[in-house]
Amino acid sequence: MNHDANPFAEMIEHPSPKGRSAQLPSWPLAPTHAGLAALACWAGFALVSAMVLGGWSGSIDEAGLLFWRGGALLLPRGPVWLLEAVRDVTALGGVVLRSAFALAGVLALWRLARAAEARALALSIITGWAVEFALKLLVGRDRPVIVPHLTEAGGASFPSGHSFNAALVYLSLALAFAALSPSRAARAALIAAALALSFAIALSRVWLGVHFPTDALAGWLGGSAWAFTAAAIAHRRAMP
Repeated sequence: MNHDANPFAEMIEHPSPKGRSAQLPSWPLAPTHAGLAALACWAGFALVSAMVLGGWSGSIDEAGLLFWRGGALLLPRGPVWLLEAVRDVTALGGVVLRSAFALAGVLALWRLARAAEARALALSIITGWAVEFALKLLVGRDRPVIVPHLTEAGGASFPSGHSFNAALVYLSLALAFAALSPSRAARAALIAAALALSFAIALSRVWLGVHFPTDALAGWLGGSAWAFTAAAIAHRRAMP
């Protein structure tokens, strides 16, 4: 046995999860910035909701659904392959794929010895889903019938569940993993990509005819607002 071995060398080579957590720096979105982004999204969500509940969105919704459609069947314009491409995009906001990405993100954070961030991510997504479900029951809006549905969809229409949960999951993941990079440009790119992807998913719901534009917009704003709010709260709780 080598009695001269330095016990601290083994601790460095094989650090405990607690040690790794203490050594890993973090660059989360500032709570002020997250709070301002959340406030802007909540304000937009409230405005769209007021339009829908007040019955002022009819002309906007109809124009949005018919904007890129034509012919006797009111099908979307464009090549045939575009339909499958849009269905692929909308699938990213479905229950299976978004849940798979969320679970992968939680497990990855846990494996990186960031248990607190993993719990915060899981709690944010679960509570956000519950809020979206409650809003659907509260508003109880029927889905559009003026254009054919090009994918299966059920339940109430407002807000769009795909749009809300896609924004919630992908933006929450982006905010959690952006904090691992010291590069401000990398963090901004990751968050912007999550916003763009979730917005594309929201647009796909209108393109496929299963949601009004206000459904999709309210869902995207609401999901983003919940993710930014959770990020601001999690950051403040983590501060000494």
